[in-house]
Amino acid sequence: MGLGAFGSIVVLTFFFKHLACQQPNSDEFLVSDFFKKMGLSSSSSSHAFNFSGSVCSWQGVFCDANKEHVLELMASGMGLSGLIPDNTIGKLIKLQSLDLSNNKITGLPSDFWSLSSLKILNLSSNQISGSLNSNFGNFGLLETFDLSRNNFSGTIPEDVSSLLSLRFLKLDQNTFEQNIPSGILNCQSLVSLDLSSNHLNGTLPDGFGASFPNLKSLNLAGNNIRGRDSDFSELKSITIINISGNSFQGSVLGMFKEQLEVIDLSRNQFQGHISQVKINSTAYNWSRLVYLDLSENRLSGEIFQNLNEAKNLKHLNLAHNRFSRQKFPQIERLSGLKYLNLSQTNLVGHIPAGISQLSNLKALDVSANHLTGKVPFLRSKNLQILDLSNNNLSGEIPPFVLEQLPWMEKYNFSYNNFTFCSLGINPNILQTAFFGSSNSCPIAANPSLFKRRATEHQGMKIALALTLSMICLLSGLLFIAFGCRRKTNLWEVKQTSSYREERNISGPFSFQTDSTTWVADVKQATSVPVVIFEKPLLNITFADLLSSTSNFDRGTLLAEGKFGPVYRGFVPGGNILVAVKVLVVGSTLTDQEAAKELEYLGRIKHPNLVPLTGYCFAGDQRIVIYDYMENGNLQNLLHDLPLGVQRTDDWSTDTWEEEKVDDDDDNGIHQNAASEGLLLTSWTFRHKIALGTARALAFLHHGCSPPIIHRDVKASSVYLDYNLEPRLSDFGLAKIFGSGLDEEIAHGSPGYVPPEFSQPEYDSPTPKSDVYCFGVVLFELITGKKPVGDDYPEEKDATLVSWVRGLVRKNLSSRAIDPKLSDIGIGTQMEEALKIGYLCTADLPSKRPSMQQIVGLLKDIEPTAYPCLVVEEEESFDEYTHHEFVTAFLLFVKLENSFRETS
Repeated sequence: MGLGAFGSIVVLTFFFKHLACQQPNSDEFLVSDFFKKMGLSSSSSSHAFNFSGSVCSWQGVFCDANKEHVLELMASGMGLSGLIPDNTIGKLIKLQSLDLSNNKITGLPSDFWSLSSLKILNLSSNQISGSLNSNFGNFGLLETFDLSRNNFSGTIPEDVSSLLSLRFLKLDQNTFEQNIPSGILNCQSLVSLDLSSNHLNGTLPDGFGASFPNLKSLNLAGNNIRGRDSDFSELKSITIINISGNSFQGSVLGMFKEQLEVIDLSRNQFQGHISQVKINSTAYNWSRLVYLDLSENRLSGEIFQNLNEAKNLKHLNLAHNRFSRQKFPQIERLSGLKYLNLSQTNLVGHIPAGISQLSNLKALDVSANHLTGKVPFLRSKNLQILDLSNNNLSGEIPPFVLEQLPWMEKYNFSYNNFTFCSLGINPNILQTAFFGSSNSCPIAANPSLFKRRATEHQGMKIALALTLSMICLLSGLLFIAFGCRRKTNLWEVKQTSSYREERNISGPFSFQTDSTTWVADVKQATSVPVVIFEKPLLNITFADLLSSTSNFDRGTLLAEGKFGPVYRGFVPGGNILVAVKVLVVGSTLTDQEAAKELEYLGRIKHPNLVPLTGYCFAGDQRIVIYDYMENGNLQNLLHDLPLGVQRTDDWSTDTWEEEKVDDDDDNGIHQNAASEGLLLTSWTFRHKIALGTARALAFLHHGCSPPIIHRDVKASSVYLDYNLEPRLSDFGLAKIFGSGLDEEIAHGSPGYVPPEFSQPEYDSPTPKSDVYCFGVVLFELITGKKPVGDDYPEEKDATLVSWVRGLVRKNLSSRAIDPKLSDIGIGTQMEEALKIGYLCTADLPSKRPSMQQIVGLLKDIEPTAYPCLVVEEEESFDEYTHHEFVTAFLLFVKLENSFRETS
């Protein structure tokens, strides 16, 4: 309540008279002088600050028993502005608690850092800029330190190590840079640490988790910190963890602890099967869990089983991951759930009727899946966000949902097969959020436009809507009368074109990743066409690519390779999940030449190649579109699967689908994505990947005219599709750049570079260069080790190739075999496979076999093949002919003889 104009004048008059009577440099004088110089005016009196009597009696000022020293000063939200002057509060030597939050303070005095008695300091929500003075190490008694929501920059000083009593540290929402200082490890009394929304990078200090035995709340969100799940394994007391929007990798398994209430690991690079986390098991009891967000990672396998056991869960977000196809998870007993996002999680089948029991649900997003059937009754009256787009749902939208639309914040029903007429729907909604389909009555929603909450003049809008409804109805009848002869597909194209003309997005556009910045120099995104080979009438543009990748947001970034970044997206209108690769190196071809080459690559089909779906030329950028591979790449699976999974017996039988195995199924492997776990223990599975990759290269080398040299074969370019079939990606892209990429290729990917690349006479890659790279991949499959930087026993400064070749030469091949491979009685086959890799990685290209020969050699050691030599009847160019078999086998004999001579 205000004091009135007269009261304000009286109070301020007393305030200044009182100030004049105080002794200079006394605490009372210093506090009074502080308020005067910080702009306290008559308008400030509205805070009911009591200035009458001694300073120690003022509201928010607390003194010692003798009223000699000020111990606490609370002036939050007082309208204080400007730089705190010297010789005011910086001289309060006994001050223990200072709260100046929610003001407009721009700077601190030089004597501020001498307040050595401070235990609580809160300067949050001000406008203080500049670097943090390292003298804050003088605050040795400080227990609470809050500088959040300011403009601090520079580094966090190492002097933080002096704050041994610190329990609460909040530096969030500033612009601090570089690494988290190692000195913070000294603050072992920390209970809460918040460094979120800064510009921090690098890795966490060594021993980070073990240094904070009492830490309950950790927030590092919105930085660019790198690390692994193991960095947090020693946080024994943690209940709240938020590391979203960083670059953490590894498995999420180590992140789950029984006492956790809030887990936000979103927008990172976590991988592996989350189905390994058993809810309500001995290890993890999720009865306390309230908030779980694992969205925008690279998680695979199946979604958690028995989610119903997390009975207190209110927020669940698993969107945008690489899960295998599966039915909708059981969630009907999560009665307190308010937010559910399962967008792009590969769901199939129906939305369960049990979802209607979630009466507290405020947001539901199941977009970009493969859901079918009808929409169940949604009984929640609190529903504000609903996204069912990009599925195969059919039937009618429940009337209750339609009635709720005008009061919802946003909704989307696009690209489904719903059937309902527009007569009962507000025309405003139809025009702004819906879009005609192939039938006259069914309606499908527009993918980009959402209905926003109406906030005012609702009655006028309803009246206007009724008027527009009649106009639209008459217009529709006239349109039908004059346009009934038009073909339905032409109507769809017309509507799409009209819609995109309205959505005129202006450029140029700039996008940044961790390693590069690329620019699409186009004036109008809607004027740049996207070519989709299988759907030439789809009529989509660069604007649709922007929409489907969230404007090429980092959250949709799948990988960054030699050619450029790869994003996930969803081609509108075609229900096509795709990987969008931007070729940022720079092409030497004209648009016409590049288009011709891409059209040619689009016609190349093989069961072991990732299909090229389409392309787009956005200014100088060449953008290629591939089918999305649901189960990630070989690099992820070999080197980033969850730790501790040693045998297939360890995998819950709940993760295995009951599927019939066809007689011609390769070696009887169950074809579902949960089978990725076999990669850890099954030579059968690894052999299947090796053989499929070899067939893909053999097709490129021997089945295409002219032959296609891949130039960048490595584990990360071998993908697994939904059926776990290996598929080689990025074939033919090097030619798009002409000779402009040769220098880049000459450097190669570490561990995969053929020896001839470093020779003076080296000209350009050949098919035998691909053979060498394939040999490295084969070594990876058999040993489980990375090409460089791994642990190679008894070898220093070795690479995978030099280590394995050394063991093969000494007839010690068995030492290189991955100990996780548990197949019985096939050790000889794996040793033979190592010899094939030995041939592939010969120093001289002329000594390496062709990919056709390699296919035959691998087929001969298939886990189901008999140990005797069997020559199969030739079925196609990539099968082994009798002549090639004899030639390759003699190579083996020659190699074996050389082994005996050297030993």
